Amino acid sequence: MTKHKHKTAETASVTANAANEVVKPAPVPEGETASPAQAPESAAAVSSAEAAQKEASDLKDKLLRAMAETENTRRRFQKEIEDTRKYAVSNFAKEMLIVADNFRRALEAIPKEKGDDETLKHLVMGVEATERQLLATFERFGIKKIDPLGQIFDPNYHRVMMEMEDTDQPAGTVVQVIQAGYMIQDRLLREALVAVAKAGPSVTTHKVDTEA
Repeated sequence: MTKHKHKTAETASVTANAANEVVKPAPVPEGETASPAQAPESAAAVSSAEAAQKEASDLKDKLLRAMAETENTRRRFQKEIEDTRKYAVSNFAKEMLIVADNFRRALEAIPKEKGDDETLKHLVMGVEATERQLLATFERFGIKKIDPLGQIFDPNYHRVMMEMEDTDQPAGTVVQVIQAGYMIQDRLLREALVAVAKAGPSVTTHKVDTEA
């Protein structure tokens, strides 16, 4: 009876020890796929890396766009500065053209035969010198006179005030300049008023900037 009780106690002790032991998972052999419990962690890492790469790509694209816009703004600003420098005197120049016109009219009104009148001769010399100085000042600011006499009429630079017959010139040729025209840099400041030989074929012309 005593022997049976001792055996029963030993069996109960072994069973209790077995129940208290923690079963550890077996390690994953090299080269084999991780267990389902490890898969979510790996997928999350991959997703995070892809998100970071996309964010970096978006930032690079925004930076390139900002740089391009900055360069375009710089170029527009530079062109505005150049246009201002070139054409800022346009309105003033148009008023000064009237002065140049008056000098020319005064010279054309003087009789070609001045005789021995020294006073008149000196007056003419003074007016001519002043006109030359005024035109030289114009040129320093990029303002040049248009003298189309003998040229084919061009509506971009000339305005026809009359047509003349029997001029011995091809049709459409400028035979008289009523009022000189002027350019400022590459823009038309004032068109020339002209008379042309009557009738004739149309003339091919080229468009120019007239927004001075």
